[in-house]
Amino acid sequence: MDELTYLVIVKIALIITLLLLAYIDLRSFQLPNTITIPMMAIGIVFNVIGSPPHTGLTSPVASLLGALTGFAVLWALDKLYFLCKKQHGIGLGDAKLLSALGAWLGIGALPNILLIACISGLIGGSLWLRYQRQALRSAFPFGPFLVFAGIIELLWPQHLQALLLSSPT
Repeated sequence: MDELTYLVIVKIALIITLLLLAYIDLRSFQLPNTITIPMMAIGIVFNVIGSPPHTGLTSPVASLLGALTGFAVLWALDKLYFLCKKQHGIGLGDAKLLSALGAWLGIGALPNILLIACISGLIGGSLWLRYQRQALRSAFPFGPFLVFAGIIELLWPQHLQALLLSSPT
């Protein structure tokens, strides 16, 4: 099997896993550790064994930093929110999911993932709450928006930056 076919199979498996996580989060408001933690580990191992350009998606260092930073950012955001509001604002399952995405796609993908997830979360979350007939302060699952953003970044990496930073000619 050539490298391109191998990489396509890995991407399809990753997308299927992400879609499963989105479905679970939509149904239960939980992202199971039995999927997210192995997903982190496999992402790091995959990128260590198959460093780019030879079937890896990112460098081993970027993968490890992505996993650590992905978790730390959402964990810190939740702690800050808890200090202000005395309640949690985001689940640690979301932090583990972002960590897994960072492990697979690298630290450089995290800003795009967070930007896309936040924008789609604002729109989708508002629609979700309206459809569920709940107040705007009610909880909604953020995992599906992280999944959406992760899939976009997996299939079209760095295109958002190119679009936003391109100058009209």
